[in-house]
Amino acid sequence: MVSYKNEQKNATIFKEFRMTKEEVLKALSYVDDPDLNKDLVTLNMIQNVVIEKKRVAFDLVLTTPACPMKDSIANACKTAIHTMVDKDAEVVMNITSNVQRSRADNTVLSGIKNIIAVASGKGGVGKSTVALNLARTLQKAGARVGILDADIHGPSVPTLLGTTDKKPEMDGDLMLPIEKYDLKTMSIGYLVDGKQALVWRGPMLSKAITQFCSDVKWGELDYLFVDLPPGTGDAHLSIIQHIPLSGVVIVTTPEDVAVADTRKAIDMFSNPHLKQNILGVVENMSYFQPEAEGKKYYLFGRDGGQKLCDEWSLDLLGQIQVKEDKSFESLHSEYLPVVGKIVQKLSVLAASR
Repeated sequence: MVSYKNEQKNATIFKEFRMTKEEVLKALSYVDDPDLNKDLVTLNMIQNVVIEKKRVAFDLVLTTPACPMKDSIANACKTAIHTMVDKDAEVVMNITSNVQRSRADNTVLSGIKNIIAVASGKGGVGKSTVALNLARTLQKAGARVGILDADIHGPSVPTLLGTTDKKPEMDGDLMLPIEKYDLKTMSIGYLVDGKQALVWRGPMLSKAITQFCSDVKWGELDYLFVDLPPGTGDAHLSIIQHIPLSGVVIVTTPEDVAVADTRKAIDMFSNPHLKQNILGVVENMSYFQPEAEGKKYYLFGRDGGQKLCDEWSLDLLGQIQVKEDKSFESLHSEYLPVVGKIVQKLSVLAASR
């Protein structure tokens, strides 16, 4: 009997397959960001690739922590690696975000990447509540968020947050925002007696708004929501002149009177001399649906927001129902898709700069 030693002992030599960083990046280059229409590698959204035998780990850096396509993108990354590199690979992703700036760096409030105004054609449509819930939804997703209550004559944010007893502290010559739920907030309601009527003319309004920009230490924020006064007037013009906005969210109810006034607000922001980017319309108080029954009751009319969007070629960002439980926790799921549409638009805007 003949015996074979060393290399000759085995008739077949198996070569262990090893993944390479180049192969992984090539596979991931076939995965596109659905909003930006470019692949993840080109967009530098794949970082810190580490390979150990059959395990590949990397950072997936999204353009916002509230990305509505997060799960779809992550699944597409896994599929690409399993299909093009190794079907048995263990894929470990650390999903993080780097919010993109949609405004110029050298403008006022330069530490804030995106500034979104929330406006309405008339009072009583829940504009401040919508603005606050949008801000809290983004904060809960992991973004750094602030809200500026620019409704000088009727500040609502302190009441909605339960911070009416708070007064801003000073850091040198700058006011420090009041913080609640990890939101940075500032309002005229923190500076004057809540029972005092502010009878201010245009120049005083402009000065107050300017001070909220220059005299508040906002720091670094991903998003700042500006709760505008209802209607159209001097305050809106002052804000547009002093604060370069990323976009405007319009709030209405389905009611005919609210829709008629909202039409005027849309017309103002669409004015060629102002040229503001209207992100879309939120229809608040769309319907009431008791938990015990599935039927919807349209208390204030139906589809007024959609009619506005059709008329002005705008996007309907969402329809928020009337709920007995008005807590943020109860409404959070309704605001998630609204926020998702807003940040998608801002990401596209940032990429086009």
